[in-house]
Amino acid sequence: MAEVEARTVLWYMTFMGFIVNYMIRINLNITIVDMIAGKGEAPVPLNHSLDHLLAAASNASDFASLPAVSERFTLERWFLDWANIGYDREGFHWNEKQQGALLGSFFWAHWTLQIPGGILATKYGTKLIFGWSNGIGVFCCFLIPIVSYWSYTGLICLRVFQGWITGLAWPSMHVLTAKWIPPNERSKFVSAYLGSSVGVALFYPIFGYIIDWTSWEWVYYICGVVGTVWFIAWQFLVYDTPAQHPRIADTERRYIEKSLGASVQNSSPGPTPWLAIATSRPVWLNVVAQWGGIWGLFTLMTHAPTYFRLIHHWNIRATGFLSGLPHLMRMLFAYGFSILADYLLRTDRLSRTNVRKLATFICCGVKGLVVLALAYFGYNATAAILLVTLATMFHGAVSSGPLASMVDLSPNYAGIVLGVSGMIGGMPGFISPLIVGHLTQGNQNIEAWKKVFLLSSAMLTGSGILYVLFSESTLQPWNSGCHALPDAGLKELQTFDARLEDEEEKKPLNQSNADHVGTDTELETKTKAI
Repeated sequence: MAEVEARTVLWYMTFMGFIVNYMIRINLNITIVDMIAGKGEAPVPLNHSLDHLLAAASNASDFASLPAVSERFTLERWFLDWANIGYDREGFHWNEKQQGALLGSFFWAHWTLQIPGGILATKYGTKLIFGWSNGIGVFCCFLIPIVSYWSYTGLICLRVFQGWITGLAWPSMHVLTAKWIPPNERSKFVSAYLGSSVGVALFYPIFGYIIDWTSWEWVYYICGVVGTVWFIAWQFLVYDTPAQHPRIADTERRYIEKSLGASVQNSSPGPTPWLAIATSRPVWLNVVAQWGGIWGLFTLMTHAPTYFRLIHHWNIRATGFLSGLPHLMRMLFAYGFSILADYLLRTDRLSRTNVRKLATFICCGVKGLVVLALAYFGYNATAAILLVTLATMFHGAVSSGPLASMVDLSPNYAGIVLGVSGMIGGMPGFISPLIVGHLTQGNQNIEAWKKVFLLSSAMLTGSGILYVLFSESTLQPWNSGCHALPDAGLKELQTFDARLEDEEEKKPLNQSNADHVGTDTELETKTKAI
């Protein structure tokens, strides 16, 4: 039986880790639909063109058929009743601005730990930083229901803390990627980051059904349990470098170290070149691309349940199912496009810079045009779900664009570069909800949402154009003076490896020539296979 490669296990654990990371951040987006007072009113009849689709998604049930909130058992309601503490039995009376603030509060401090996340992972390892960042965020899920009944301000504070601590996760992962993944496999591996999309696609409909069957509080119980299981597995299966892994095959370890030897230093690369990073044009263009992409993504992801519920009058199960569908398509597109991107690099069809530009053009430029169409045709329910799905799907190319480009620029400081990008590029996560809340305050109609989508389209297309015109994805001189990584693909990498082999042959050997030749033959076969 063929042994499973350590990189394969790492891909799946990273994939699941980002599912958990996004499960944490999006659960409130859909539970808030059921938490607000007055949500039990029956929705307006659905657009006829969606009847069959919604019937499959929700079995034609609506809120009128749901039991009253006060009839549902939860631990929090039982405790509050037992302690004779009053609470809002019919739901919380939060207006649109308060809801917008609550939805955006996760990101208020999220950006502040982006750079520290990269620095801490570089020093202490991704296993510790990514694992505990998600783990503490998961623990907060258990507290959200009781804090919600206690105080709106308390809930805001808890969400701010939850967003703040999970801000360490994304930049820390790039440190692991730089130490484990050969250059021409990065697009495919970074697609594991899009486990975030699967988290949205999977848990939106699951949360919708949980709310339908029980109550919104149970969403947070399940988030806590699922996240805890992942956390335990992460501690036992993931290691910071191939050299630390006790079960990795020797051939795989040598192949990884050989492939990365040109650009990654296992020892400390020296002081962080902050000035060079802060004045690097490629770094800033990645920041710009992330700003536009995240603005568009979070606007659709955070507000889709509210938009579909209030504008198109979908019930909770249909809202969950159809809000999650676009993110499933995003992951599938990301994985498929990443295979294409790595193929283009291996065969030298496009340079590394042009592959990243192509991916960014799709995830920002093309997506911006689709969101523009949504602004003008979103009044139609069928067009709305189709355009939201396409827009979110095209954003999947980000794994082969800006996300992969940051590792290309500087493997030694990839976590810090992503931290800089996340700190600035992540700000739309809380700015967008505030603007949406302002535009839709007492004004939940198609014209208000048209303005929301027009603004998103401008952010997306503008950032995409700037990136395509001025960006590059070559190894930067400030990456501690390492050998420059070939810009194209496999041919240059093989030539480069051959030169390194010639240098190594001049060094004393600790094993027989026969063993040396046999190992080199295995590595050459592995390199060609990949």
